[in-house]
Amino acid sequence: MAIFWWERKAGAEIGGLPTRRRLPVGCGPAPHYNRSMANIRELNVNGTRRRIDADAGRTLLSVLREDLDLTGTKYGCGEGQCAACTVLVDGKPTLACSTMVGEVAGKRIVTIEGLAPEGRLHPVQEAFLEADAMQCGYCTSGMILGAVALLRSKPNPSDAEIVAGMNGHICRCGTYPRIVRAIHAAAGKGGRA
Repeated sequence: MAIFWWERKAGAEIGGLPTRRRLPVGCGPAPHYNRSMANIRELNVNGTRRRIDADAGRTLLSVLREDLDLTGTKYGCGEGQCAACTVLVDGKPTLACSTMVGEVAGKRIVTIEGLAPEGRLHPVQEAFLEADAMQCGYCTSGMILGAVALLRSKPNPSDAEIVAGMNGHICRCGTYPRIVRAIHAAAGKGGRA
């Protein structure tokens, strides 16, 4: 698994707390991130503007789970190493555990709950169920959202493209062959919707 890490110096601050966290490249505060923003008042989540009152330095994961009660996004490692917390931000897979909510204010956020807004499963969700591409299910929401993003960029991926596109998503149960089959099946169903 090829993941490049960016390590903050000991004593650096994230959200006002001293820490030594390892974050994937691009998952630290964005250059436009403004520490003086005390609170974020609104997020666009799953197509709905949601009112919140959250410190800009809190993680997106904590706001989704604790403030908005969207618990489909999972806390896996808390360090951006497993991708269980993947959500889509403006259509791109994003690790919610290492993304500060101040970085995503004004952007479109989609969680696993947002893929089936009217109770009808997304083609990728259907394919994961049909291929039995989960065992414990803990990584599944992140895997599905990663697969949705992959299929948007590569509508008919090869096995190698699926492996490369899903690199970093860890399934501790080892259902990788079924996940690859599910992504191929979703591609056949138009899974990029």
